[in-house]
Amino acid sequence: MKNIAIIMGGYSSEYKISLTSGNVVYETLDRSKYTPYRIHIFKDKWVHVNDEEEEFTIDKNDFSINVDAFKITFDCVFNAIHGSPGEDGFMQGYFELLNIPHTSCDMYQASLTFNKRDCLSVLKPYGIKTAKSFYINLGDTINEDAIIAKVGLPCFVKANKAGSSFGVSKVHKKEDLQNAIDVAFKEDDEIIIESFLDGVEVSVGVITFKGETKVLPITEIVSENDFFDYEAKYLGKSQEITPARLTKEQEEKVTKEAKKVYEVLKMKGFSRSEFIFKDGEPHLLEMNTVPGLTRASILPQQAAAANISLAELFENAIEEALK
Repeated sequence: MKNIAIIMGGYSSEYKISLTSGNVVYETLDRSKYTPYRIHIFKDKWVHVNDEEEEFTIDKNDFSINVDAFKITFDCVFNAIHGSPGEDGFMQGYFELLNIPHTSCDMYQASLTFNKRDCLSVLKPYGIKTAKSFYINLGDTINEDAIIAKVGLPCFVKANKAGSSFGVSKVHKKEDLQNAIDVAFKEDDEIIIESFLDGVEVSVGVITFKGETKVLPITEIVSENDFFDYEAKYLGKSQEITPARLTKEQEEKVTKEAKKVYEVLKMKGFSRSEFIFKDGEPHLLEMNTVPGLTRASILPQQAAAANISLAELFENAIEEALK
């Protein structure tokens, strides 16, 4: 029996979604193989929460807990923290220093992929197509004309290091640009402004499964809102169609690109990359390395379409980490 710490929560706006993901993992893991522990990671406390909702403080020196005068250590950490500090490299670095296996990618990959503009910059020399972009740091002078000249209208204004569509706005008119920039800066001190790509949007899950890079069935995103925002993602304001309604050629192209991105970046564990087709070619928007794991989330839907159950998906992640 292996002790598995399921870390959830986090420091970002995504903490509620993370708690849901973590609880799904907790409920799903096979109790004949694993003893799972819910670990809440927040800025003011790191605690184990048992089934009676009692809290036990984590000893950060070795990531252990003391329950009824008995010290418990962990064989593996299942990372279900979306956003910081679970998706940006901090927890990965911590566990790597402690030599505790974990289900997510390594520290550098997490940090790189969480930074949208750095990740896209690294991938461009490998021929990965992306939208035109304009970068702004907090405190920079805002030149609206220069932004529009580079990316056009409509455009997307995004917090550079945030997930779940927090800090994202679609801007149709120049006079709305400053407000969108202000919204993005509430989430991060760096923002990325991208040209609007008008085409089919797809989400592609790529995982390491039984030692091999596996591209899961592709999901087409059809938002009822102006774009795939928080409401569309989590409040049912979208259709997520798996498998996506793509031509054979489109499917082959985006599958190849998603696998290439995963392997170029030397990824491990879960990933979900977002693409939009423009002129028949998939353009990468971003990669998520701790995607949602609720039953309604895209990656579990894709796994189900590949005849991989949630229990098998989660068990595989742990066994890959323990290799």
